Order: sequence, then C-alpha cells, then structure tokens
Amino acid sequence: MKKLFTFIVLTIILSSCGNNNTQAPWKLVWQDEFETNTLDTNKWVKIPRGPSDWNNYMSNYDSLYDIKNGKLILRGIKNYTQKQDTAEYITGGVFTKGKRLFQFGRIEILAKLGSAKGFWPAFWMLPGRRNAWPDGGEIDIMEHLSHDSVIYQTVHSKYTHARTTEKKPKAGNTSLHKFEDWNLYALEMYQDSLLFFINDKQTHAYHRVDTKIEQQFPYSEQGFYLLLDAQLGGSWVGKVDPAQLPVEMEIDYVRFYQK
Repeated sequence: MKKLFTFIVLTIILSSCGNNNTQAPWKLVWQDEFETNTLDTNKWVKIPRGPSDWNNYMSNYDSLYDIKNGKLILRGIKNYTQKQDTAEYITGGVFTKGKRLFQFGRIEILAKLGSAKGFWPAFWMLPGRRNAWPDGGEIDIMEHLSHDSVIYQTVHSKYTHARTTEKKPKAGNTSLHKFEDWNLYALEMYQDSLLFFINDKQTHAYHRVDTKIEQQFPYSEQGFYLLLDAQLGGSWVGKVDPAQLPVEMEIDYVRFYQK
C-alpha cells in the first residue's frame, strides 16, 4: 500500500512538471502602457527608411507619431510638407531592435487598426541575429490589408519557403474580425510551438515537426525583436488611394509575460 501511494505521488509530480508550459501562471516582465507624453526611447526606436516594401516610406517625422490619452498613434500620410524627402508617402513605425529581444513567453498588443486603400498595419517579429531573409525566421502576429475583413497571422523560414510539397504544418492562417474595433492580438512562444490569438481565442498554431528540410522551427534558437508599423503600399497590399489619407492605428499597450 505504501509503495502504491508513493508511486501515485511521484506520477502526479512528474505529470505536473511535464505540463509546466500550459499550467504555470504568466508573470508580466516587460510592458509599455504609453502613459508618458513622448515615446520611451529606452524601449523603442523609430524604424528607419529601407529598400523593402515594408519600410520604404518609413520616416521619423514627428507628425507620424503621437502619444495621446495613454495610446501610441502611428500614421500614414501623403507627403506634402517634407520637401527634402522625395517619398510620395511617409509612415510611422517603431521597433525594439537593440533594446529588447523576446523569447519563450506571451506578447499581447491591444490595438485599433483603422483602414484605407493601400494601408498595411503590422505587428511582427524578426530575429536578433539576422542574415538574408528568411534566415532565422519571421513571425507575423498581425497583418491587415486595406479594408479587408480578415487579418493574417503567418510564420516565415527557409522551411516555409522551400520548394517542397511537404508544407506541414501550415505556415499561416486568416481570421475574420472587426479590425476597426479594439482587439487583443497575442502570440505565445514555446520551445516547440507558436500559438496565435485574437481576443484570447486561438486562431493559428505552428509546431515543430520532424523533417530533413532546413529551418523548420528556428523560433526557439534566439530572441526576436518586435516591430509595430503603419506602412502604405507595396506589391502585396497594392496601390494607395491618397484621398483616404491620413490613416492611423492606435495601440493601447504592449505587454510581455513569461511563465
């Protein structure tokens, strides 16, 4: 009887340890509630201009950034005033590159997106050590296009872009939701899986699997930095309608939890 009791106790303990990822409580370890009047440069950097569709209109112009009533506001506008800048449009975006990397935890972003033809707001992540894309992976927590009724949640890597018929698990998913309302977008990062949520409902999952194809799950190998951007135009979202500008999205908070 004593041996049976000991066996039962040990089984319970081992079972508890094995489910630590799902059973342990979340603890808030990093956050920005945007309660100051200016952007916290200890946490964020304005995204610089670059050659890609996602950053070719990025600008540090003050009117693209605002913190009002505890919310970060990022805008996309027609460029009428910045005569030294030849870009037709200018947009605002921030990232934690060089400030904070995130790994093994839960990121939450409470936001209201807004919409316009050619508007491409996104919350996404890139690896801290990065080579030519998609080396190291990319995690798209939320992307929205123009006035679409869906948002996109996707992962990218050498595996997801490989010319193969394997393609399992599925790299991305779309979800219907009212994007102009306040929504909570979340990502949970584990050693063997990425779980995506909208308003605490799981909408997509990407798991580690056995495969000979390179980089099927690079997301546990290093920390990732977070990008929040309000981009306009590009080959995916299409042409911008300047009559629908300016456009903006509001972010109430960003929080990061760990077990």
